[in-house]
Amino acid sequence: MSSAIEVKSAAKTNPNINLTLPDSAEKEGSLKTKFSIKNLSAWFGNQQAIRAISMDISEKQVTAIIGPSGCGKSTFIRCLNRMHELVPGTQVEGLVKFDGYNIYDKGVDPVLLRRRVGMVFQKPNPFPTMSVRENVLAGLKLTKSEQIKRAPETVERALQQAALWREVRDRLDEPGAGLSGGQQQRLCIARALAVEPDVLLMDEPCSALDPIATARIEDLIHGLAESYTIIIVTHNMQQAARVSNRTAFFLLGELVEFGKTNQLFTAPKDKRTEDYITGKFG
Repeated sequence: MSSAIEVKSAAKTNPNINLTLPDSAEKEGSLKTKFSIKNLSAWFGNQQAIRAISMDISEKQVTAIIGPSGCGKSTFIRCLNRMHELVPGTQVEGLVKFDGYNIYDKGVDPVLLRRRVGMVFQKPNPFPTMSVRENVLAGLKLTKSEQIKRAPETVERALQQAALWREVRDRLDEPGAGLSGGQQQRLCIARALAVEPDVLLMDEPCSALDPIATARIEDLIHGLAESYTIIIVTHNMQQAARVSNRTAFFLLGELVEFGKTNQLFTAPKDKRTEDYITGKFG
């Protein structure tokens, strides 16, 4: 169960922010760096989306990326599994190390990278012509994983991890698109988990969901953080406060502030951060 912390300073002026700390609250000195990012910049054609971002992301923690629309949040996380380069005319500069290896080295296979760094998108996107079972196994087939030989066990494990097994275990051969919106999003999470990634990138995974489905996803994030590194983009500051250990505030493509979630929301170091979380812009 999450433990409440005192709301003070800038956050005190915004009664809509109720800060909590996840169960996996960090212990000083015990965290391993999963991503080390130095001077990361990205463009769409001539338009620069992010500018010289430098930050370290810790293993088995939830890191939230907040900021107004168009500030580069989604572009940033798409650079962490090289999905940004799938868009024609894009460019990336800088260094992104994942477990000590530069993901942009010529010898890195982006498909295999994306198996270790999975992604869940804003809108649930199960493959409409595939069954629940086939949706879960889609990533394994794409990467030609040996795990496909253990398909029944993999399907059950992934759906259990996504807190969906009990709801769909008798519907595995029905179309995944026939599930509710919240179930579809958890199916997409199960699809990402089936390939046993190290990291889950979540790009506003609850923005298309109702409050009940959102609460289910947030509970799921708390549980998954015990085993996975999670990076979540969210426009919802309440959500960032509820689920994350650390929060980064982006503005106009730049990283303004990055630190422990409770510190950033209660005692921000930058006036722009304070103005954003108290609703003066955004």
